Amino acid sequence: MKIAIDTMGGDQAPQVVIQGVEQARDQFQDLEFLLFGDEKQIKKYLQNSDRVTIVPTQSVILGTDEPLKAIRHKKDSSMVMAAQAVKAGQADALFSLGNSGALLAAGIFIIGRLKNIMRPALMPTLPAMNSKQGFSFLDAGANAEVKVNYLKQWAVMGFFYAREVKEIAHPRVGLLNNGTEYDKGDSLHKEAYQALSKLPNINFIGNVEATNLLEGVADVVITDGFTGNATLKAIEGTAKTIMSQLKKALLNNGLRPKIGALLAKPALASIKTTFDVAAYGGAVLMGVKAPVVKAHGAADARTVYYALVQLRMMYNKGMLQQVIEYFDQQPQK
Repeated sequence: MKIAIDTMGGDQAPQVVIQGVEQARDQFQDLEFLLFGDEKQIKKYLQNSDRVTIVPTQSVILGTDEPLKAIRHKKDSSMVMAAQAVKAGQADALFSLGNSGALLAAGIFIIGRLKNIMRPALMPTLPAMNSKQGFSFLDAGANAEVKVNYLKQWAVMGFFYAREVKEIAHPRVGLLNNGTEYDKGDSLHKEAYQALSKLPNINFIGNVEATNLLEGVADVVITDGFTGNATLKAIEGTAKTIMSQLKKALLNNGLRPKIGALLAKPALASIKTTFDVAAYGGAVLMGVKAPVVKAHGAADARTVYYALVQLRMMYNKGMLQQVIEYFDQQPQK
C-alpha cells in the first residue's frame, strides 16, 4: 500500500507527520509513502528514506484559506498534489492534518465520490466507556443539511467500517435523536427511523440519545453534520473542562487532595486510556473513491501513526469494495 501524505498541514508540521510516518514504516513492511511538501524541511526530520519518496511542492493550504478557492488556486500545494496522486493511481490513500474544509473538497472534487454515494460524510471515532473500539460518529460536519437517503448510506458505510476495520462482528447502528422512542423527533427523523429499519443486513437498533453516547450504546451513530459537529465540540469541550477542573482540585488544594490523587492514580490512568483519542486515529472521509483520513491540526506523532494504521486496515480489508458491492445490489432512489 502506498499512502500520499500532506506533510505541511497541522500545527507542528512537518516534524510530527514525518515522525508518525517513520514509526508506521518501521512497523509495517507493506507500507510505502509519498511525502508531499517542502523538500528541505522534510529532509531535516526524515531519519532514513527507506520506502519513502519526497515530492517537492511550492505552497501550503493554510487553516485560514477558503476551502474551494484553496484547492482551485493552490494546485502546487502539498494537499492538492497528494490528492492528485491518489486520483492518478500513484497512491492508494491520503492523509493530512491540514485544513478540514479543503481536505473535504479535495476528497470530493479531486479524488471523487464512490459510485451511488450521494454525499460523503466525515466520520471520527469517539471513546466509549464500555467499548475498547469506541464508536464511529457521522456526519461530524461535512453536510449541515441532510436527506433520509444520506443517512441511510452513512449507516451502511459506518456499519462496514465498524465490521471490517474495527472487527466488530455485528455492529449496532443508532440514529441520534432527542429520545429513544420510534416516533421521536421531527419529520426527517421519523422518516429516517422507518427507512433505516428496512435496510437489509444492517443492525439498526433505533434512536439513541446524546446522553448515552459515551456509554457505548451503539457502535455507529449517524446524524446530520450540523448536529454532529455541535455534539462533537460539546463532548470535547466538556471533557477538557472536567479534566482541567479535576487536575486543579487534586493538585492545588493542599496535602490531603494530593495524597488522594496519588492513591487514585491507577484509576485515573485507566480513564485516561479509555479516552485516549489518539489511539483511534483520525476522521475518515466516508464515501470517496479511496481511503482519506484527517487528523486534528494539533495532533502528535502518535496520532499520525494510528491514523496510518487505520488507513492500512481500510485498504487491506477491502472495505470500499464491499460498500460498492452493497450499493450495486440495492436499488437507488
